[in-house]
Amino acid sequence: MRSWIATCRPDVTISFLTVGTAFFFILLTAQAQAQTQAKQAVPVSVAMPEQQKVGQQLTLTGTLTARQHARLSARTDGLVARVLVDAGDEVSAGQILLELDPALAKQQLQQLQAASRVTATELAETGRLVAEAEQLSDQQLFPPTELALRQANQARAEALHQQALAALAQQQEVLARHQLIAPFAGVIASRLTDAGEWVSLGTPVLELVALRPLYLDVQMPQEYFQTLTKLQQIKVQSDMQPEKELRADIIATVPVIDAEARSFLVRLQLQQPGQAGQLRLLPGTSASATFNMTSQGEGNVIVPADAILRHPDGSFSVFTVRDNIANRRLVKLGRRNGKGIEVTDGLVAGEPVVIRGNETLRDGQSVSILSKQQPD
Repeated sequence: MRSWIATCRPDVTISFLTVGTAFFFILLTAQAQAQTQAKQAVPVSVAMPEQQKVGQQLTLTGTLTARQHARLSARTDGLVARVLVDAGDEVSAGQILLELDPALAKQQLQQLQAASRVTATELAETGRLVAEAEQLSDQQLFPPTELALRQANQARAEALHQQALAALAQQQEVLARHQLIAPFAGVIASRLTDAGEWVSLGTPVLELVALRPLYLDVQMPQEYFQTLTKLQQIKVQSDMQPEKELRADIIATVPVIDAEARSFLVRLQLQQPGQAGQLRLLPGTSASATFNMTSQGEGNVIVPADAILRHPDGSFSVFTVRDNIANRRLVKLGRRNGKGIEVTDGLVAGEPVVIRGNETLRDGQSVSILSKQQPD
C-alpha cells in the first residue's frame, strides 16, 4: 500500500483523502441531526375533531321571585284586637288574618238598623194612606189634591227608606272591614303590628308572599335577544338543591336594554312539582337557568377545549400533527357546547389536534404521539 501511494501523483492522493473526509463528516452530521431530532420529539396526546351540528348553551344566574307579594294594610281605621297569624305561617285565600275592635262599628250598625226599620214603617203607612185615598177617589169621595199629597209623601218615604238601607249596607261593609282577609294563599313574611295598636287606613300590618307559582328573573346579554326564537328547552337548578333539575318556560321578555349592563330581562315560570317530598323552592333564593338553543349549522368542526391556545393579542390557534410534525393553525372560534368548541375557520375535519403537551410546543417541532382520542 505504501509503495502504491508513493508511486501515485501527490495531487491525486490529496483529492482522494479530501473526498473521503468530507463524506465521513456529512455522515456524522446527519446522524447527529437525527439523534437531536429524536431527542427533541415532544410527547403529545391528540384527538380527532368531530363534525356535527352545533347547539348553543348559555347559563345565567337569577333570583326566584313570587308572582304575588303584598304588604297588606288595614281596610279601615281602628284598634287592633287580635292578630291571628305570625311570621312563617302558611295561610289560604279567604282566611282571617287580623281583627280590629268592632264595638263602635257594631253600635253604629244597630242605630242604622233601627233607622231603617223606622223608614220601613213610614213607607208602609204612606202606602196604606195612598191605597185608601185611591179607593175613595174611585168613588169620587176624596179630593184629588189630597190624593196627590199622599202620593208625594209615599214617594218621600220610599226615598228615605232607600237612603237608610244604603247607609245600613255601608256600615255593614265597614264592620266587615274590621277583619283583614288573605287575598291569596301564601306565607306570612313579616308581622308589622300587634294587639292594642291603633292603625289607620292604608297602614301596612302584614306581609304576604305566595309560594306558587315562582318566577325566575335573569338578565340576558343583548346579543341573544334574537336567538330566543330558536330556543329548544330551559333547565333550571336551584342553588338550594343543585342536584334537582326543573324545566321552565319563558313568559315575558322586556325589550328594554340596560345601558350599563347591556342586557335585558327574561322572566321564566318554573314547572314546579307539587307532590309532597319534592323540591320546594323559596322566593328570594338564587337559581341558574341553562338555555339550550337549536343547531346553528351543518357539519361544524368541534374540537376539545384543551386543544385551543389563546394568544396575548386575543387570537386563537391549535396544533395539528402530520408525519409526526406539529403545525400551528390560527383558527376562529364559534359557539361552545357540551362536547367542545366550534372552529369556524382554519381547520378541517380529519386533522388530529394536540390536546396534551401543546403548552410549550413550537411550530414545526417533532412530536411523538402517546395517545389518540377518537370522537364518540
